[in-house]
Amino acid sequence: MLTDLRLHDFRCFDDLEFFPGRGRTFVSGANAQGKTSLLEAICVLLRLQSPRTAAMAEAVKLGRGGFALDGHCAGTHMVCRHASGERAIALDSKPQSRTDDYLGVARVAWFANTDLELVRGGGGGRRRYLDFLGSQCLPGYRKSLRDYERALRSRNSLLKDRRPRREIGAFDRPLAEAGDFLLAARASLAAELAPRAAAACSEIGGAGESLDIAYIPGADGALADALASSRNNEDRLRQTVVGPHRDNLRLTLNGLDAAAFASEGQQRGIALAMKLAQARHLEAVQLHAPILLLDDIFGELDPHRRNRLLASLPAGSQAIITTTFLDWADRSPDDTIFRLEGGHLAV
Repeated sequence: MLTDLRLHDFRCFDDLEFFPGRGRTFVSGANAQGKTSLLEAICVLLRLQSPRTAAMAEAVKLGRGGFALDGHCAGTHMVCRHASGERAIALDSKPQSRTDDYLGVARVAWFANTDLELVRGGGGGRRRYLDFLGSQCLPGYRKSLRDYERALRSRNSLLKDRRPRREIGAFDRPLAEAGDFLLAARASLAAELAPRAAAACSEIGGAGESLDIAYIPGADGALADALASSRNNEDRLRQTVVGPHRDNLRLTLNGLDAAAFASEGQQRGIALAMKLAQARHLEAVQLHAPILLLDDIFGELDPHRRNRLLASLPAGSQAIITTTFLDWADRSPDDTIFRLEGGHLAV
């Protein structure tokens, strides 16, 4: 559980202190007040990554030299600073040169309006969905992903420059080793997520909505064999054409392609069901619920579906929820409610 958070020169904030409740915490406010930035700061502090950008410099308040975040989660004091392109992290006042212990403190599930791209968008968003989960629950996943991406960049650069095959082949083994791990891990994750997402979709949309998720691997069999078989296509296209970077998830609702045939409300429900499945998988693997960050995701849902979604959140989880208005919510006496306006939080 996150008990407190302090932001300094992060996005639109000079300084802000935030003390979320143990259960559901609602942060309401008009647009452009910093609600998304507050949730982003939590994700950056706990997971060292932003759901909005890969360039941390973009999160620094305009005209400032860097940002600082700190807070307590699971009884541990966590600090993340970013300045001049360099990151510094610490646990309980002890600087950390590696991220493993730091990232072991907390697990996070992020829900946002852009999640609709899980249904409508290309395969890249669905791969990131699997990667965000795999990096939190599977040992070795994050390292294998970094190793694969590094080898892929090098190999593609050589292919683009039409370098000799002996130079390109030097990256086949590291690519295949990391790639085989990712292919197996993503297949396992998809198999675990599918029934959880189907159940969540029925809870949000009703029993008449049947969601199916199928993993489509970017290579058949061992990646080394697939690479050998694809050389002619590689030479023609001047890029690596098989591997986990071509993975995808096929989403069908009641047997039909979800992107083509589901309504906008149904697509929103599918995206939310996929995120709920992610949260429930983390809870099952870690034996405690992750911290849930829900960023103004209710726009296309009617009040009934909004409250069914809230009721479907893992029991006992800490959920921090941003919304423009709260008049639709079935509130509990245990809820914590803030209003964010002009860079300040008020109860």
